[in-house]
Amino acid sequence: MKILKKDKVTSFKRSVDAGTEEQRAAVKSIIADVKQRGDEAIRHYTEKFDGIHLDSLKVDKDEIKQAYNQIDADLVTILKEAAENIRDFHAKQKSTSWFDTQADGTILGQKITPIDAAGVYVPGGTAAYPSSVFMNVIPAQVAGVERIAMMTPPGPNGEVPAGVLVAADILGIDEIYKVGGAQAVAGLAYGTETISPVDKIVGPGNVFVALAKREVFGDVAIDMIAGPSEIAVLADESAEAQQVAADLLSQAEHDARSSSVLVTTSGTLAEAVHSAVEQQLQTLPREEIARKSIEDYGAIIVCDTMNEAEDVINLIAPEHLEVVTGSPFEQLAKIKHAGAIFLGKYSSEPIGDYFAGPNHVLPTNGTARFSSPLNVDDFVKKSSVISYSQQAWEQNHKKIARFARLEGLEAHARAVEARKENK
Repeated sequence: MKILKKDKVTSFKRSVDAGTEEQRAAVKSIIADVKQRGDEAIRHYTEKFDGIHLDSLKVDKDEIKQAYNQIDADLVTILKEAAENIRDFHAKQKSTSWFDTQADGTILGQKITPIDAAGVYVPGGTAAYPSSVFMNVIPAQVAGVERIAMMTPPGPNGEVPAGVLVAADILGIDEIYKVGGAQAVAGLAYGTETISPVDKIVGPGNVFVALAKREVFGDVAIDMIAGPSEIAVLADESAEAQQVAADLLSQAEHDARSSSVLVTTSGTLAEAVHSAVEQQLQTLPREEIARKSIEDYGAIIVCDTMNEAEDVINLIAPEHLEVVTGSPFEQLAKIKHAGAIFLGKYSSEPIGDYFAGPNHVLPTNGTARFSSPLNVDDFVKKSSVISYSQQAWEQNHKKIARFARLEGLEAHARAVEARKENK
């Protein structure tokens, strides 16, 4: 890993993968085809890209039952406990409608209503991500979304990974389609003979999924266009080098474009972590990916003071931030920009990925400066409520009409004044 001084740091933003012209053109073509041919187009692309012929797009109940035979009973218990933790955390985020009655009889307020239908994309194929099921579905359920449809690509055998099906069943999700890629996004956005359209699409995917979400945005809502994962560790001399190195590599193994950064006030720790990363890389199953990530986007930044270190963290605005210092809550007060913050030596990043409760769908690539983790509010709409009283109208209608005429909108002014004729 590169060891840098603070004055050499600008940011660790990586170029957004906007795809090639060929990829963008392919995605547009797929979406147009699904809009026109529906299920037939989805079957065609599933066979073309996944090598699977689908008699039925939808996962049936027997497949869900069979999935439990492939999962250890103790693991099912762990999944249920994780789901409960995640639900408990998100339940605390739920907002309620409110109304305020003023002295003149006017009632102003805000009505909160869940969206009708959400689509969840869960990556799959050769890997299984039950955690993605939990993190995307549970906040929608807590928000009160009535219909949740899940898309996930089939594996080489034409089946959805057992862990994904069990996770969905634990949450009571039975609308599951064995479809991935841009065709899945198009099906959710515009509907087919089998799939009813949704109002919002959430969940991570490959470049074709990301491009498709970007393309359908506006016709439906989306959560975000997530980039490669990243972690920053803020540490002082109290941190243990082997633990910090393990935490940095926990993100480096995700993707060759992942970013892992240590920011520390200890030169001794910096050298020790540098050595520990190299040592641990040599026994890592995904060494090639992790090494490329560390070489291209990894760094150790040595600062003279903790204030400087905190400034660097706010500049990076990392997706995941671990604070491994003697007094992590002191640093918490000064951290402004981070997707998720893990405090203390026992709060390693994977705890948040799977079990603790907070959402692991987080803003990446510096967007934590203005974005939040996926949460319950992402699945609701807020409507303003206005009930003006006669007294309030009499006090204010002339002011409002003058305001409207200032903007040259005579019909607006007349609409307010028209109430005079009905008194």
